[in-house]
Amino acid sequence: MTTRQLILENGEVFTGQAFGSDNASDGEVVFTTGMTGYQETLSDPSFCGQIVTMTYPLIGNYGMNRDDFETINPAIKGFVVREIAKTPSNFRSQGTVDEFFKAKGIPGIEGVDTRKLTRMIRTEGSVKGYISAAGEEVNVEEVVARLQATVLPTNQVEQVSTKSAYPSPGRGKKVVLIDFGMKHGILRELNKRDCDVVVVPYNATAQEVLAYSPDGIMLSNGPGDPKDVPEAIETIKGLVGQVPIFGICLGHQLFALASGADSFKLKFGHRGANHPVKDLATGRTEITSQNHGYAIDPDSLAKTDLEITHIALNDGTVEGVRHKIHPVFTVQYHPEASPGPEDPNHLFDEFIELMNVHAGKEQK
Repeated sequence: MTTRQLILENGEVFTGQAFGSDNASDGEVVFTTGMTGYQETLSDPSFCGQIVTMTYPLIGNYGMNRDDFETINPAIKGFVVREIAKTPSNFRSQGTVDEFFKAKGIPGIEGVDTRKLTRMIRTEGSVKGYISAAGEEVNVEEVVARLQATVLPTNQVEQVSTKSAYPSPGRGKKVVLIDFGMKHGILRELNKRDCDVVVVPYNATAQEVLAYSPDGIMLSNGPGDPKDVPEAIETIKGLVGQVPIFGICLGHQLFALASGADSFKLKFGHRGANHPVKDLATGRTEITSQNHGYAIDPDSLAKTDLEITHIALNDGTVEGVRHKIHPVFTVQYHPEASPGPEDPNHLFDEFIELMNVHAGKEQK
C-alpha cells in the first residue's frame, strides 16, 4: 500500500498507509470511542470539517450498506484507523470502506497508533491536522506552520443543511424539523411515529416555520459552534412559547443560547456510543450516543427560565434542559442512537405526548 502521513499542528507526525481517496485533506482531528457503527459515524453531518479517529482497532469488518447512512454525502475530511478491513463479511455488505471513500473523495490512513493519538488529544485537546496525499513528499515544517496559521471554518451548518424545504409525509402530528445537519435517524424516529414532517433549512425564519402550522418543532443536531449560527438563535427566540419544541445536540445548545444561557468548547468533546447520562428526575442512568465539541455553561442557566434535567456522569456537564414555563425540552445526546444504544429512545414518545397535551389545552 502507498505511504501517507497525518501531521498535527503540534509537530507530531503519524505515518501509515493510504486508503480511500488519494487526495490530501485537513481539518480538526477528533476521536470517537464507538466499537461499532462506523458507517453511521462517517456519515454523521456533525463531523463536518473534521478528521475522525476511531479508537476501536479494526474498522470496516462488516462493510458498507445502503441502510445505515445518516446522510448520503459524508462531510468528514478524513478517517484515521489502526486497521481497515480489506474483505468484510456480512450479509448486508455491499462494498468496503475503502471503495466508499474512493467514490466520495475522502482520504483515509491506517496503521496509525490510534491509542497514542487519542491520548494526545485527551491531554492537549482537539488539534488541527493534515492528511497528506497518497505517496506525497511532505515538508513537515511548512505543513505545521500552515496548520498553526489556519482558522477553522465557521460555516459548517450552512454546508450540511438542506437548501430547500421538503416533506416526509405522515398522518400524525405535524412537525417542522429545522435541519442544522440532521442525522436521518431523527427523521426515521418521527416517521416511525407517523409524524407528518416538513424539513426546513437552518436559516428558516420563525414566521416561515409557523406558516406550516406545526403541532411541534424539532431542532436537529449539527456541527460546530452554536454561536456561529446567530440566525438560528433568533428564529428559536421567535418559536419558544408558540408550540412544543424538542432539541437534540446542536439544537439543544441553540435553544439554551436563545434562552439567555452561554456555551463553551470542550477540551476534546464527547464522541462515542457509551456515554452515561443521569436523568435527575428519575435518578435513572442511560447509556447514550454522543457527538459534540461544545456544551452549555451550567452557571449561565441561573439567569434563564431553564432547569437542568440531565447531567453527564463522566464529567458533570449539562446533558439536558427543560423550560420552566413553556413546553420545551432538549438533550445534548442522541436519543435516535445510530450508532449506539437506544436507551433514551423514549424521548421521542415524550415529544409526541407533549404535543398531545398542548393540543388538548388549546382545544379547551
